[in-house]
Amino acid sequence: MPPKPVVSTKAGQASSKIPSRQRHPKKQQPAPLTDKLKRLFTSLCAQVDGGHFTNAIRTCNKILRLDPSDRDALRTKLFLLLQTEQYDTALAIIAEINEQCSFERAYALYRLQREEDAAQVLDEIKNSGKEAEQRGAMHLQAQLSYRQGSYQSSLDIYNELLETADPSSDEHADVLTNLEASQSHQDFITTTFMQAMSQLPSSIASTLESAPAPVLSQPGSILASVEEPTKKPEAVETKKKLRTKRVPKGVTPGVSPPPDPERWLKKSERTSYAQGKKRRGAGGGATQGATVSAESGPVSAGASHGGKTGGKGKGKKK
Repeated sequence: MPPKPVVSTKAGQASSKIPSRQRHPKKQQPAPLTDKLKRLFTSLCAQVDGGHFTNAIRTCNKILRLDPSDRDALRTKLFLLLQTEQYDTALAIIAEINEQCSFERAYALYRLQREEDAAQVLDEIKNSGKEAEQRGAMHLQAQLSYRQGSYQSSLDIYNELLETADPSSDEHADVLTNLEASQSHQDFITTTFMQAMSQLPSSIASTLESAPAPVLSQPGSILASVEEPTKKPEAVETKKKLRTKRVPKGVTPGVSPPPDPERWLKKSERTSYAQGKKRRGAGGGATQGATVSAESGPVSAGASHGGKTGGKGKGKKK
């Protein structure tokens, strides 16, 4: 049989392949809206459970940018604004929500010191007959009465709440605390104050009873009415004793010579190093032997080299 012809497939494969430079990566399609909202709500639940309210508000804003009419995001943002004490922004959110948020509105007004508006909203809640908001409205009404000085009204509301509260709940403990505060103020008005007035002389008691109630003045007027305190005479500044410098042991100031200022330098870097150094073999080129000095007379060569004599022998005994 004749051999089969060998067909080269490399050329065909090479022609079918597209160079890597000419390949264009496929554009990633954006995630659908439902998937984005699902991820954002998952993050929102984790942030609320962890108490990260500021980040949770930002997540709510992201959800509302994707879906401005999302009720769950609006209600959650309102709750977070009340928790972070942003009451003005909370009132603006309440105005955007079409459904009723009467209790949240009354609470925001109460915290903004707008007692009359808060009392009006609480009356609307009471007349509406909604059981879901009645208990919270009672708590808020008791706090409002306490702030306005109606301690007996606050006491009656707390007694009513205490009868229906679960003894093992946190509400029961809070009601007891507020009940004791209201009771103490009411007792002071009805009994303690009257007992203190009865112990005063009749002239002073009648004067106090007939005198008008004091008017609370503004902080600016209070500061203006306060007289400037008399200036105290300036105390004579006593001169502080200068601390004597520490003197090293064995050194007498003014007697002992001062320390060498170059004591911290290396010996080779000191100015006195080159002056005291003598070159070896210095002597003007004189050879060994006797040298004559004008003052001292003849000096032996051995004496000039440390007292050692030349030669191998030592000095003879005499």
